[in-house]
Amino acid sequence: MQSFFELPGWVQALIATTFTWLLTAAGATLVFIYKKVGRGAFCFMMSCAAGIMLASTFFSLLLPALEYGGDFSYLILTSGFACGGLLIIVTDILIGKLHAFSDGRKRKCAVMVIAVTAHNVPEGLAIGVAFGALSLGGTVEGVAALMLAVGIGIQNFPEGMCVAFPLRANGMSRFGSFMVGQLSGVVEIIAAVLGALAVSLVNNILPFALSFSAGAMLAVVCSELIPESFQSGKTRATLGVIFGFVLMMALDIAFG
Repeated sequence: MQSFFELPGWVQALIATTFTWLLTAAGATLVFIYKKVGRGAFCFMMSCAAGIMLASTFFSLLLPALEYGGDFSYLILTSGFACGGLLIIVTDILIGKLHAFSDGRKRKCAVMVIAVTAHNVPEGLAIGVAFGALSLGGTVEGVAALMLAVGIGIQNFPEGMCVAFPLRANGMSRFGSFMVGQLSGVVEIIAAVLGALAVSLVNNILPFALSFSAGAMLAVVCSELIPESFQSGKTRATLGVIFGFVLMMALDIAFG
């Protein structure tokens, strides 16, 4: 494990997001086996990922940003966090307008693929920024960065299913549905490498980049993961969120 953390930040980010992409592909692979997947298991998985990502927003992104920010940390963090959250909100609004104009089932599937792919960008960026900060010898702990990738990977599994199964239902072949499903996760790798390179080359942007990623992550959790997970019942979803958050917090305290 130590040899992994000695690699350049962008290489760590590349490996981490290759893992998250593999989980996206694993979710899409189920299209070869099942016609549909149980709603309860899907929602619980989303709620666990929401808990992990909520904890990661603080432990992996905001807390290090606060320590990097210096005298103007309050201004840097609030502006970065707001910009990240607003980016997701604006993206959701634009995608919603696309949905309004998508009158056919195939067109709606295409809009859904665009939506999932667009949300993968800030997730990949968050991983890249975390590992980029880690490679600089800062306050981001290795376990926190890894758990951020794990949390995003867990929610990528059902995302792969969300893309592949509707495409299959609309007449696309199983192989074609799988290919589109797994390709939706490739953008995370690109965003992660770019994010890691950016903070490695320009250290001054690190506090803003960390808080920006935190705002984007929280917006994704609130707008996508939590509402989706609560569709199968609030008790199970709440337990999943708490479990994911406690798991991330315990690992960060134990190994941080």
